[in-house]
Amino acid sequence: MITQAFANGESLRKYCFEHGVTIAEAMQLREEHISEQTREEIRGEMYKNLVVMRDSVYRGLSEKVESVSGLSGGEAAMLFKYGKYSPFSGSNACRAAASAMAVVEVNASMGCIVAAPTAGASGILAGVLIESARERGWTDEQLVDALFTAGAVGLIFAQNATISGAGGGCQAETGVAAAMAAAALVEVSGGAAVQALDAAAMAIKNVLGLICDPVAGLVECPCIKRNALGAVNAMICADMALAGVTSLIPFDEVVATMLAVGRDIRPEYRETAKGGLAVTPTGRRVAERVRRMQA
Repeated sequence: MITQAFANGESLRKYCFEHGVTIAEAMQLREEHISEQTREEIRGEMYKNLVVMRDSVYRGLSEKVESVSGLSGGEAAMLFKYGKYSPFSGSNACRAAASAMAVVEVNASMGCIVAAPTAGASGILAGVLIESARERGWTDEQLVDALFTAGAVGLIFAQNATISGAGGGCQAETGVAAAMAAAALVEVSGGAAVQALDAAAMAIKNVLGLICDPVAGLVECPCIKRNALGAVNAMICADMALAGVTSLIPFDEVVATMLAVGRDIRPEYRETAKGGLAVTPTGRRVAERVRRMQA
């Protein structure tokens, strides 16, 4: 029985290897111990998260959920529809990206989502899991396991680095979400814990240094489209890991690097809306329009 939180990826990998369990199983054992709830109760709570995720995907794809600012709404459905007709990224990836956008559009319209790991990055895990389940026929039980896998990876980032855009830039939000999703995809597809951690490491490596520069300080532009990117990032990293590709830099070293890079990112590029796209001429005009709306 796991008696404490995972210290890092290596301790998690070692535990899974020595006990012959998946990351999802190890995470459930940890939750049983620290919560003093039964497995059925813990899985029931995670299932509630899955329901909210699925509902937010479907709502964002079926309704034009415009935000109060008018900066977002309807684009997810446009991409999802386009994804049916031989997109360059492939139908599954294109539709997963659209599903990821749908969730963040719902978030921007003040709808109900699951912050995984944050509201601004909430579409990635939901988008790739819900679309992949539709494509591959995964059951809800498999998806609940996938969420436990993702939770374990997110926990390690939260303990050893950051999941905050203000603390580490967008690499810490959409990057970590992609890492969580990549690991989840690997395990639900039958991959080993070491492969899941390799996928997570590669997902973060792909976006190291990504700044957080929300236009008008809102979690809409460029956040929604970065969720689309994060979804595809997660999927290709899962594919690489399942194909046998490994991360030259170990997972824990990637986590430490992300933290160091995040600390080096100048404050104006860490969710302050004082740099990057937020201060372009168009970004400034949008911010002024939003201020007038709020006055």
